[in-house]
Order: sequence, then C-alpha cells, then structure tokens
Amino acid sequence: MQTNLSEAAKKLPRAEEAESILRSCVHCGFCNATCPTYQLLGDELDGPRGRIYLMKQMLEGGEVTESTQTHLDRCLTCRNCETTCPSGVQ
Repeated sequence: MQTNLSEAAKKLPRAEEAESILRSCVHCGFCNATCPTYQLLGDELDGPRGRIYLMKQMLEGGEVTESTQTHLDRCLTCRNCETTCPSGVQ
C-alpha cells in the first residue's frame, strides 16, 4: 500500500515500523476470514484490512473521529488475522 506519512507521524518513535506494516498489506482480505469482530459485525472497518485503512488515514494526517476510535477499539488483539496473512502483516 502506498503511504505518505504526515510530518507529525514521521516523528513518532515507531514511524518506520508503522509504514512498513502499511506497505506490507496487499488488501487481499484473507485476514477477515479469521477475525471475530468482522465475522460478528460484517463491517469492513471492523476487520483487520479496514483497521489498516483507518490507521493509514490517521498516519497521513486524517482526522481521528469517534467512529474511527470505535472501530479500532473493537479489535480483540487475538492476532488471528496473522495466521492467514500471506504478506506476514503483524
């Protein structure tokens, strides 16, 4: 995924790691098949791929809305998505 981190994001301690994760995602959606919140709610933004899009948006300077926060907070951090990711996104 092509990224263009904001100047503020570039100053974050783990900016390079975040950019690497964003660039690794190939948008295949395999991760959604193992994500409990995506399975339950069926909303793209409640799955790993959608959350990566939201994180990208924030790191590129987009506004963090209440909706954005809600979708990110719904992640259970179970890491099931990692088991099906062909790109090795962690």
